Amino acid sequence: MDIISLVTERLQSMNPSVLKFLEKHLTVVDKYIRNVPFVEKYLEQEYDGIMDDLESMLKPYKESSMSFSALPVMGKSHDDILSEMASMAEKESGKWSDGHVSGAVYHGDADHIDFLNRVYAMNSQSNPLHSDIWPSANKFEAEIVSMTANMLGAGTIACNPDNQICGTVTSGGTESILLAMKTYRDRARIEKGITQPEMIVPITAHAAFDKAAQYFNIKKVTIPIGEGYAADVTKAKKAVTKNTIVMVGSAPSFPHGIIDPIEALSEIARKRKIGFHTDACLGGFILPWAEKLGYPVSHFDFRLPGVTSMSADTHKYGYAAKGTSVVLYRGPSLRHYQYYTITDWPGGLYFSPTFAGSRPGALSAACWAALISMGEKGYLDATQKILETADWIKAKIQDHPDLTMMGNPLWVLGFTSKTLDIYRIMDQMTQKGWGLNGLHKPSCIHLCVTLRHTQSGVAQTFIDDLTDAIEHVRSNPKETNGMAPVYGLAATLPVRSIVGDMLKKYMDVLYKV
Repeated sequence: MDIISLVTERLQSMNPSVLKFLEKHLTVVDKYIRNVPFVEKYLEQEYDGIMDDLESMLKPYKESSMSFSALPVMGKSHDDILSEMASMAEKESGKWSDGHVSGAVYHGDADHIDFLNRVYAMNSQSNPLHSDIWPSANKFEAEIVSMTANMLGAGTIACNPDNQICGTVTSGGTESILLAMKTYRDRARIEKGITQPEMIVPITAHAAFDKAAQYFNIKKVTIPIGEGYAADVTKAKKAVTKNTIVMVGSAPSFPHGIIDPIEALSEIARKRKIGFHTDACLGGFILPWAEKLGYPVSHFDFRLPGVTSMSADTHKYGYAAKGTSVVLYRGPSLRHYQYYTITDWPGGLYFSPTFAGSRPGALSAACWAALISMGEKGYLDATQKILETADWIKAKIQDHPDLTMMGNPLWVLGFTSKTLDIYRIMDQMTQKGWGLNGLHKPSCIHLCVTLRHTQSGVAQTFIDDLTDAIEHVRSNPKETNGMAPVYGLAATLPVRSIVGDMLKKYMDVLYKV
């Protein structure tokens, strides 16, 4: 049971009069409602009960493994520690190694994992902050950026230093997106005097853009999607104001796997002299190879003159270890707004290219090793396997009378049902050992196809299990057990701030010993 499910299930059981009161008033006076004493007390009681339920779910090792709230008086032996970790790893690996989860682990081959682990161990003490001690770390990062940039259109741009595609290595897609939005905010303030910045973001864009809006005080202007689940270009054009600093498009979007009309959107940005960011965190290391393989991939990268920045996750389909991504810019002058420097600190001159100071150079080394070990041929072959598997699964879904695809995605396969409750279908798939993503607005689920799914028999098993799940739901129309009602409520519940509060409490539990 996930956190949203648990929260909405508990909300269903709340006193109807109280829930009705909350639904009526939270949408109007949300920021004042917690000042109502009986509401605050009632919510706290509900939170405490939910957290008690959550703790047992989130802490499966509490009673069966070593646990420390303070340092042990005497250190534990290396063998004991490694044995403890091996036991936990063995229990958890089955969740992804058989290819029954959506996304999460993108390569997963034992030899590949072992290779990256050996690279990491060799570079475990490396820190890019100290470039004089570990120049290898900076070599790795510079080459990661260059290889990624050339894959994403930099090689087609005329050799002009002011227009050179450049960037940095980051800790993941969220940091890449945050850094890009911070960069546009600072540039707009300094070069245009914009003090109330706005970004134009499709509703399907990654949540990291909302995080950037909150962190950096940028107004997020959300535009809808059209019938094909891609961003609405007309609405995007109308949304531009004198305070717009950047427009955003996804290649593809996380929910439905659809590539936004990047060419049209970026042209609007170019003509209005504002930035445009292509979020290719999910697709950056698939789409270039898909295009080479002949799949219908419209331009989304630096070949388009309006694209001024991009994000691409090396730790997804770049097959690096978790913890690396790349953010790219059109020209070093734009990248300079990302950098941090301080020249009058008593500790000396200090500077960092990203949010972190010290960073794990071993992750950059492992990323570099992953990229050069794969090579173009490796990425082409991997992409072909993934897209062929996705094509086969997609065709089976499209042929099923009870299922409807969300647009025409390449490998992130979102689908729903017009005849049955899609969340009840997901319930049944969960019981069969599948971990799919439940999505909202509209209600649907998706499977993000990875190399794990290209293993022999996995795709067929998915379709067989999906067919059985649909038949079970059709044959048991009055069945009420499972999480389907909860997912349905989560999709429509107007009391969103209560769910937000619960997510914060949930994170508190994660850090509880």
